[in-house]
Amino acid sequence: MIVIKLGGHAMGQSQNQENPFQLLASRWEAGERFAIIHGGGPMIDTELKRKNIESTFSNGYRVTTPQVMEVVEMVLTGSVLRSVVRSLNQVGLPAVGITGSDGGLLSVREKDGGAYGLVGEVVSVNPSIIETLIGSGYLPVISPTANDGDGRALNINGDIAAGAIAGALKADQMIFMTDVPGIYGNWPDKNSLLNEVSVSQLRSMDFADGMIPKVSAVINAVSSGARSARIIDGKSIAAFADALVGKGGTWVKP
Repeated sequence: MIVIKLGGHAMGQSQNQENPFQLLASRWEAGERFAIIHGGGPMIDTELKRKNIESTFSNGYRVTTPQVMEVVEMVLTGSVLRSVVRSLNQVGLPAVGITGSDGGLLSVREKDGGAYGLVGEVVSVNPSIIETLIGSGYLPVISPTANDGDGRALNINGDIAAGAIAGALKADQMIFMTDVPGIYGNWPDKNSLLNEVSVSQLRSMDFADGMIPKVSAVINAVSSGARSARIIDGKSIAAFADALVGKGGTWVKP
């Protein structure tokens, strides 16, 4: 089982290029199974700008007002989820789109008492709906929104959701398709790209705001049950092909 986090930047680059999901088709036929969690930050930015709604970030999280949440939910669970499922279907993969609320997949609450607005943190994961879909021959695609106990829709950082799901599924590998080729030991020195790093080493390192959710997600995935994780440049089909066979990017080990 491989869990894939498909970043919004990776999706934006895939237009007019080879469909990266073609790489999954032969492996699916051979019996490999996948679950995909998508992002959509750039698409949300575009729609917010179109509607003249301001959006800010804090510690790598989008501060989510009710106005922003309306757009987030529309973009993620609407256009982006359908687009990912369509791309998978085009290469013969039996994708099914769900959200974090479907089947009680994600139990969530406001992060840090609402400090980021309607941003959720994952309290627990019930992977049974994913396991049921996979067991029935489907490839689950998860959109990272979920309702809290009061029924409010919350915006879940896609990396955080993916890490929690990978841990709960005890994934053989978690692949993060991001807008960077891996983890740098001494950013912005691009010669400091790490081939591998342990969870304990990650815990002792400092990161720029944008990397904080990604690194937190990687740590959570590996600490909670995934065998390993790999951060790669999701804009590169070659990097994705390498990751599927356990190569490239930054390999995060227990």
